Amino acid sequence: MKEANNSIEQRKQVILEMMKNPNYVPMKIKEIMMLLQIPTADRDELEIILGELISEGKVIRTKRGKFAIPKSYNLVAGTFQGHPKGFGFLILDEEGEKDIFIPASGINGALHKDRVMCRITRPATLEKRAEAEVIEILRRGPESLVGTYQESQNFGFVVPDDQKYARDIFIPKKLSKGAVTGHKVLVKITDWAEERRNPEGKVLSILGHVNDPGVDILSIIYQYDLPQEFPQAVMDEVENIPSEVEEKDKRGRKDLRDIQMVTIDGEDAKDLDDAISIEKLDNGYFRLGVHIADVTHYVKERSPLDQEAYERGTSVYLVDRVIPMLPHKLSNGICSLNAHVDRLALTCMMDIDPNGNVQSHEIMETVINIDERMSYTGVKKILMDEDEDGSLKEKYKALIPMFKNMEELAAILRRKRFKRGAIDFDFPETKVILDKEGTPIEIKPYDRNVATRIIEEFMLVCNETIAEDYFWQEKPFVYRSHEDPDPEKILALTEFINNFGYHIKGNVAKIHPKDMQKVLESIEDTPEESIISHLLLRSMKQARYTAECYGHFGLASKYYCHFTSPIRRYPDLQIHRLIKMNLHHQLEGKKEAKLAERMPEVSKQCSLRERRAEEAERETIKLKKVEYMEQFVGQMFQGVITGTTSWGCYVELPNTVEGLVHVNEMADDYYIFDEPNHRFIGEHTKQVYRLGDKVFVQVLKTDTMTRTTDFRFVTEEEFYKQEGSLVTEKTEE
Repeated sequence: MKEANNSIEQRKQVILEMMKNPNYVPMKIKEIMMLLQIPTADRDELEIILGELISEGKVIRTKRGKFAIPKSYNLVAGTFQGHPKGFGFLILDEEGEKDIFIPASGINGALHKDRVMCRITRPATLEKRAEAEVIEILRRGPESLVGTYQESQNFGFVVPDDQKYARDIFIPKKLSKGAVTGHKVLVKITDWAEERRNPEGKVLSILGHVNDPGVDILSIIYQYDLPQEFPQAVMDEVENIPSEVEEKDKRGRKDLRDIQMVTIDGEDAKDLDDAISIEKLDNGYFRLGVHIADVTHYVKERSPLDQEAYERGTSVYLVDRVIPMLPHKLSNGICSLNAHVDRLALTCMMDIDPNGNVQSHEIMETVINIDERMSYTGVKKILMDEDEDGSLKEKYKALIPMFKNMEELAAILRRKRFKRGAIDFDFPETKVILDKEGTPIEIKPYDRNVATRIIEEFMLVCNETIAEDYFWQEKPFVYRSHEDPDPEKILALTEFINNFGYHIKGNVAKIHPKDMQKVLESIEDTPEESIISHLLLRSMKQARYTAECYGHFGLASKYYCHFTSPIRRYPDLQIHRLIKMNLHHQLEGKKEAKLAERMPEVSKQCSLRERRAEEAERETIKLKKVEYMEQFVGQMFQGVITGTTSWGCYVELPNTVEGLVHVNEMADDYYIFDEPNHRFIGEHTKQVYRLGDKVFVQVLKTDTMTRTTDFRFVTEEEFYKQEGSLVTEKTEE
């Protein structure tokens, strides 16, 4: 079945390439058959292929029955992305292509996530993006969505949680399942309602009341269609997996159980998939071992367990729970590198010289036994002499030389990485502390320290080493690619930072990461550091998984992959499988060709699932931030302007909470938005609010429905006069 699908995909590609040829003129099906020498007996199959291409928006059929690509007729297909204000954008399929604006008058019944065909009504210019109108809805988006039920006398309606759905869903009374105002519900759309009528739907299930503990996160789980329970076939398979490593599984592996090694993770981590060993050799080299859980030993190719892991793509870390890629028996059990028990691993042993160059390496199947499960906090205290009573140093006395070697090698690797131009944006991640009811009691930046950096550097060098190895072997692989930034964005950035006296050297069309790194170094500890750092980050593309090696711009690395987390990421698991096949000389001939053909599909799936997980994680954090800020309405804080738009300024507080100062709240003057320079200027007072400025704000209101916090600017005098400034000082700490 899979082979047939691949065959169809290949034929689709042949037809598309033909139609994209500048010499192609729109043809009828008979003419296409003659040109491609397709036998009459295969006409039905050609019709199916053309039909699929039409439904995907890649091909159109004219009124005269001729086939062509949409571009030939000034048409373009993509995914509609709605906006709460009624307009929308067309997101194109090609990576890096600019979105197209669709005004409210041109939406023509499209809803968020619909696949649509559009006609370009105004081409793009240097200043403005192109505009279009929807002429056909090719395929509707998700049938079900999550929202809040609002009851009326004879009917109800659901306000979608995702604000990009600009219309409420009308619910006939008899299809409400007894929902009342304030219930979070999962609703299925039954009538999409063209033009200006609202879509109609029916309530599938009631998740609970908006105020019930846990319902807020549950709503996000349903909103992003995150899987919760594992299918029965998967659980049946897991039942047959042992809880301890069996003796027969250890045979044929390199025995590393006598080597001193540890895991270093967060205190609350349960899925431990990487362990470290290190020794300093007589020649001054470091022998670094990165030992990764051998998950593929238990997750067999194309088994129900493997197919479910592929579908999930990644574990999802929400603020109050983890939705694992693999069942707990594996992720927290036999695959987790728990201390003092035998575990199966895939090891990359590297000999690294004093300059940080990997001089040789070996990848092998191993059996290991972890000496200690360490935490980042514990290792940091030992290395930074913060162990006040000496109890940690005493307990882990035998491991301290190992930690010292780790610290030394990590510093060498870091220096080497920065020398070649790697970019390190030190923006704080958010850590949300919840009570037993799921209420946020503290929000603070996540602590990056000497211990987290040790693990970062060791995982990076391991991932680079393996990616380079498989690139030169020319074997099927999944790379982690971060392509060069868009030259137009770099040009705009260059023009902006010139105003501050900074310059990006080199060719804007082919910028080197070192050029960006030099800018970051030159702005360190200056007032404009925050503003320029944020703009540098926004000028860069998103990293993704690819079957080809495009390099990693941010790391200034020619070769990169994700090998080190197979418990929680499918691309890592896929790479392990490829490596093990290669070690056993199975990655050859037809098998190699089939896998090479499949890797683009695997890469795309992994990238899509990663985006979904990131968005869901971001939404849960946003929600808890808003809940947390409810208690501070009326209080004042110091913050930094991190974003400017025509509707106002986004301000981030020291605890990473971000809120909007709407332009309507800037009432002391009439403010003009200077978009190229990312600032607002008061017409009379000449007061300037600019990206990166330190400002004082008051919390006006919070809205858990829209997951937003609203601020207003206040003066420094108001801030210091406020009652309860102790709360502010505590937050800033």
